[in-house]
Amino acid sequence: MAISSDAIRQAVSAAHTAALMVNGGANASYIPYLASVPSGLMGVAVVTADGQVFSAGDADYRFAIESISKVFTLALAMELLGADAIRRKVGASPTGLPFNSVMALELNSGKPLSPLVNAGAIATASLVPGDTADQCWQKILDCQSSFAGRPIDLSAEVNTSEQTTNFHNRAIGWLLYSAGTCYSDPMRAVDVYTRQCSTLITAKDLAVMGATLATGGVNPVTGKRVISTANVPHVLAEMTMEGLYTASGEWAYTVGLPGKSGVGGGILAVAPGKLAIAAFSPPLDPAGNSVRAAAAVAHVARSLGLNLYAPAAAAASA
Repeated sequence: MAISSDAIRQAVSAAHTAALMVNGGANASYIPYLASVPSGLMGVAVVTADGQVFSAGDADYRFAIESISKVFTLALAMELLGADAIRRKVGASPTGLPFNSVMALELNSGKPLSPLVNAGAIATASLVPGDTADQCWQKILDCQSSFAGRPIDLSAEVNTSEQTTNFHNRAIGWLLYSAGTCYSDPMRAVDVYTRQCSTLITAKDLAVMGATLATGGVNPVTGKRVISTANVPHVLAEMTMEGLYTASGEWAYTVGLPGKSGVGGGILAVAPGKLAIAAFSPPLDPAGNSVRAAAAVAHVARSLGLNLYAPAAAAASA
């Protein structure tokens, strides 16, 4: 059964109102730029599979994509190298440890396990072909832009803030290289990965990016195919297992949609065949997920009956 525009509009408005009442969390402080973003910002957006856009609050505010970028570099790598190669070289399992864990690498003989944690994302970036870092980076930037349906820009301010503080990721890069699981110069891979996290998007952009996955790989705004239909289930599976880091299991249990968060305050959830929900607010919980964005996305999903594991949702999509 199709979801009416009025129902979506009401759900988005109510989710924004409810999320504004949620307290707690704090901006990421280890990246100076993120610490400076006004913590009171809150936006939510939904884009449907037929390209309708609904939003409330600060949905046009441009924020750092951060780790949500991992989803789209993963999609690019799958398109270029094949899903089986990515699963073999990077992995397809949750780590059960924080997103920047070194211990997860040590426990698994240097294999990252998931492309949605930092180690796996660096390894994935190292697989993007190109003779130079700039060539690899341009492919990733073009991919983000294709998903968003408009040109996405690198923020020099965010990138500088990240590049001058990414010592932990540099260490991860060398650990990957020593284990044979970084497939380019490790510092080049970390540089490219850091750049992919430093682009600016809005909640509306993010909802379009998610809706491109919801449609099976066709951007619902531009009508252009961005990713093959065959690779979409693999990307959504990775999001389900590790998209919200150590809270991924709780998210699947309570929200029931593939999701991805970033320490810039964004959260994306995808309802396959229907729509995508995106929200943004800077304060994070201890796992690195926006407290208000999580509340807003969960509110929309619940209001519209989108939980994939609920019998009603399964019947509606049959």
